[in-house]
This record gives sequence, C-alpha cells and structure tokens, in this order.
Amino acid sequence: MRIIYFIVSLILAQQVYALPEINTWSTSSGIRVMHVEATQLPMIDVAMTYDAGSARDNDQAGLSQLTHILLNKGVAGLDADAIASRFEDVGAQFSTSVDMDRSSVLLRSLSDKELFSNAIELYIDIMAAPSFPEKDFEREKKRMLIGLEDKQQTPAAIVSDNFYQALYGSHPFAQSGDGNPKSIAALSRQDIKTFHEEYMVSTGAVLAIVGDIDQVSARELGEQISQALPKGKAHTPIPTVTESQYQDIKVDFPSQQAHVRIGQIGIQRGDPDYFSLYVGNHIFGGGGFTSRLVEEVRSKRGLSYSVYSYFLPLLRPGPFMLGLQTRADQVDEALAVCRDELDKFIRQGPTDEELSASKQSIINGFPLRIDSNRDILGYLSVIAYYDLPLTYLDDFRQHIDAVTLADIKSAFKRRINLESFVTVVVGSAQ
Repeated sequence: MRIIYFIVSLILAQQVYALPEINTWSTSSGIRVMHVEATQLPMIDVAMTYDAGSARDNDQAGLSQLTHILLNKGVAGLDADAIASRFEDVGAQFSTSVDMDRSSVLLRSLSDKELFSNAIELYIDIMAAPSFPEKDFEREKKRMLIGLEDKQQTPAAIVSDNFYQALYGSHPFAQSGDGNPKSIAALSRQDIKTFHEEYMVSTGAVLAIVGDIDQVSARELGEQISQALPKGKAHTPIPTVTESQYQDIKVDFPSQQAHVRIGQIGIQRGDPDYFSLYVGNHIFGGGGFTSRLVEEVRSKRGLSYSVYSYFLPLLRPGPFMLGLQTRADQVDEALAVCRDELDKFIRQGPTDEELSASKQSIINGFPLRIDSNRDILGYLSVIAYYDLPLTYLDDFRQHIDAVTLADIKSAFKRRINLESFVTVVVGSAQ
C-alpha cells in the first residue's frame, strides 16, 4: 500500500509541475501564433494582441482605451445588446484590455464545434469590422469623462498619473491610458475609426490559443482570423526611453493618508539582468510579508500597512517603483527608511538565508502561476509579443535557481540609482 501511495504521489507531483507543450507558427499574413492544447475542460481561450496600447495614442490620450471599449458595441447590423445576447447564447465571453505598449482582444468559449464556430465568427467580425455606432460613441465618451472626474478624487490614481508623467516626461508612456478631460472631449468617431484601421491589423499582432483544440484546428483558426484582418503597415517603433531625472513632487490632497510613489526607469522585456533583479526585488520589496520593506517599514516601525516594490518590464524600459501609504505626518520618516534600506541593499545585497528562502518561494509558487488556461494564455501572449525564448516557461525555475548573491549585488548596483529617483507624494501638506 505504501508503494502504491508513493507511486500515485509521484505521478500527481509530475502532473502539478508538468509544463505545457507550446506549438508555434506564423499564418500566411505573418501573425505569430502560440498554441497549447489542454483537453481537461471543454473550453477554448483566444487572445489577439496588437501593437495598439496607449503609447499609440500620440496627442490623443485615451484613444486606444475608447476604441477598445467600443469594439463590441456594433457590427454587421448588430447593436451592443444583440452582440451580448449572441455571445451569451453560445456560452462565450468577450473582453478587451489596454496596456501601455500593447492591447488584447479576448474570447472564452465552449469547445463544442457549433457553439465555438458561432462565437469565433462574431469575435472575428468585431475585430475586423466594428461599426462604432454614434450613440454608443457619445455614451462611452461621457462615461470616460465621468470616470476622470471620479479619478481626481482618488489619491491612488493621482499619485500614479503624476509619477508616470514625471518619470517619462514627453515619452508616450508618460500619459495615462484613461486620457484627460481635454483629450477625451476632443475625440471624434472618425478618430476611433482611424485608430482601428491603423493599429488593429495583422502586422505586429500575435495570437494565443489555449484549450480543447488540437493543432490542426488551431492552425485553421489562425488562418481564419488572419484572412479576416487587414494586413496594415509596420508601425514606427515606440521611442526609446531616456534615464529619469531626480524630482520631488508634492500634490496637496485633503486626506489623512498620504500616497507615496518613488522610483526610476527600470528594464525592458528580455533584459539580461531580469532574473537577478526579479529575485533581488522579491527579497527587497516584492515578496509580501517576508520582504525587507515590510519588515522595516511596517513590522518594526508601523509606518505603513502596505509597502511594496516591483519592476514593470515593457517593450521599452518600464518603471522600477516603490509604493506605500502612510500618515501625512510620517511621510518623511517613511521615505527615509525606504531610501536607507534600498541604499543598504544596493551596497550589501541580500543574505544567504534571504536568497535561499526567496528562490524557494518563487520556484515552489511557480506552478500556481500557470494552473489555469487563462494564465497560460497570458504567458503565451507575453512570450510571442515580446519575442521571448519559446522555452521561457520551461527555463523559468532554472533561471531563478541559478541567481547568485553576486548577480543580485551587481545588477542592483548597475541598474538602480537613488540620485535619479522621482518622488511623488499625494496628501495633506504638513
């Protein structure tokens, strides 16, 4: 019985840590496709990712966001209610997302052939030929403007917007994807159509497919989508990012709690220091209650309930940031502790015990990050869009395990410079 129990446990352990087999190819129009067959559930998840993030708004902040909101509001004689009903009738879900450097249009459907066929045809029509009805355009514009009014009463949003503006200056990453009252009010329905025609094309797009669909059918699906989309033209690359300059910004806001954000320009996807910085930051401020920042700022001094740090790698270097909330009269002390701890970490690095515990935590937690089809879909989109190695998921734990103390110390000394930090504080003036 013990032998049987051991064998069953071993099989289960192998299943838990089994990584998906990724199939990849390009369609006739050049769309890169990533596919994982997963037959455990009768579901198929599809994500088309475009070079159509908010960095493409140019001087029309909020344009990408509004375009994606309006995608499923009208197509081929169907209004928003009819589209929603058709998806509901076949048990499918449609959604979109807009990031700084990319956007995604997603579909989750049952894998039943007839149901999936109906869902995917509507999904393709929405991407290829949305009608952007005038009444929906005006309504969603008003909603965005109302949202911006609410945003001005939200200190977390205010500190974020000011931080990115200070950090990136005139770079497209500086402006909020939500837009601003002036830019949203100026948008026309023709602007939406033009953005869709220019950026939501097969050139520069990648497609991820995960679920109860074999590779032959996935290839057919890729071609079906590929043939429906206009090819478009190659886009001008997102501009390079210049190093951040020291700034200290205070925004008066009537609240007992001050919201604080500090940081600098960080790294982009595929950076050779990524894993060293990832593990190092997990120790410093990204590991939750076990991180140094939580220990020093919260546990020892009670200056903040939540304090964190992270790198956000993008197509161009994204930010490295620290964030916290604290009483207005404790801001200076909290900032001093954060800066002192980061300076100490840069100079000395972590301990052997911290490194061992952090690597174990990351490696043991990795299976939970790919335990659903949606998780895998997200990783496939990232791998394809940022042109990461196809073995990224297979190699992740090995890369983490290979990080040394010297790697972390070297990476933080070379990549983090407190003299170039931007500091933004939103709260009552003291």
